[in-house]
Amino acid sequence: MDLSDEELLRYSRQIMLPRFDVAGQLVLKNAHVLIVGVGGLGSPAALYLAAAGVGQLTLLDYDEVDLSNLQRQIVHGTANIGHTKVASAADTLRDINPHVRVQARAEKLDPESLKKMLKSVDLVLDCTDNFSTRFGVNRACVETGTPLVSGAAIRMEGQIACFDARRPDSPCYQCLYPDLADEALSCSEAGVMSPLVGVIGSMQALEAIKMLSQLGEPLVGRLLVFDALNAEWRSLRLKRDAQCPTCARG
Repeated sequence: MDLSDEELLRYSRQIMLPRFDVAGQLVLKNAHVLIVGVGGLGSPAALYLAAAGVGQLTLLDYDEVDLSNLQRQIVHGTANIGHTKVASAADTLRDINPHVRVQARAEKLDPESLKKMLKSVDLVLDCTDNFSTRFGVNRACVETGTPLVSGAAIRMEGQIACFDARRPDSPCYQCLYPDLADEALSCSEAGVMSPLVGVIGSMQALEAIKMLSQLGEPLVGRLLVFDALNAEWRSLRLKRDAQCPTCARG
């Protein structure tokens, strides 16, 4: 599908980038991205992917909007309290960009239905807040060869990494946390600073666009850790675990 005159104007500031151009915008228009979790990370990620022109977004989250969410989950408003997060977010995204097709799925993560869903998806954003869900999303992405952009944020620290099972040298999320049980604190227990999730969620959207359009070098095999208190980024190299129960080959 070509870009309409309205789309050429809407995305003109991206199209003028020499390494992106019309070809990159067309890739986004024809792309399908699944966002798992439409909370603190999923809100800015979804907003920027919609604004940037990703053609189809599927939102997966069974939760409802609560007053305590509004401090950081910027895709929702006060009038959406009590509504499902996916329905609330879908309305906002369609208002931002009517060219984007948004599918809202208010359901819990199910491994088999997720794998079926990934057959039509080009990339996944993991914007969830617990390890069991992250491990489940990672496992499905490894089995289907779907690129994954994973983010996390709590208190005053965030992190982001990309995983691409199509690349033989790419680790998976389980390689990063091989022995970790689901015992980490949530934002409701430990707190989180509002703009921090915006920083990490926006980075997830940026890395997703890079991976879809093959622009630059994505964070595959690297983990970025952000210390918000001291405004410092650290970059750590990640290697594939030859004994990983999820992605070990052979």
